[in-house]
Amino acid sequence: MKAATVSQLKKELNFRSREELLELCLRLSKFKKENKELLTYLLFEEGDEVAYIQNVKQEVDELFKDINTKAWFYIKKSIRKILRVVKKYIRYSGKKDTEVELLMYFCFKLKNFSPSIKRNPAMQNLYDRQLISINKTLLKLHEDLQYDYKLQMEEMGI
Repeated sequence: MKAATVSQLKKELNFRSREELLELCLRLSKFKKENKELLTYLLFEEGDEVAYIQNVKQEVDELFKDINTKAWFYIKKSIRKILRVVKKYIRYSGKKDTEVELLMYFCFKLKNFSPSIKRNPAMQNLYDRQLISINKTLLKLHEDLQYDYKLQMEEMGI
């Protein structure tokens, strides 16, 4: 089965009643965890972005605490998983300032992680790529926000 395009879906949804749309949303939420998480964000957390960012930061803190530091293999695997989680939450929000803030926090945690990522080229490259991503996203923000975030990055040491 070939999936319809977004514009086709939008046109079809315009013809559906309120009850049908509600039923479709509930049915979507039953199939994938990500659908349910996105719906939760849109319904409950979109209005308070600051609290959303704080919740994500707390989850990142917990994930960093749970990393098995016995071998680099486990460290790399765990850090990549944390980055996937952060990127997922960034996708839910879709806001550039949220993206910058969460990636900055991830880089801060990664830089201060023990054992140091400087001893592992793969982790150092991952860190460098995230800094490049932050800087690209910063260019899309207002000049005042760019300045504030760059100051914050300097304070954090990233």
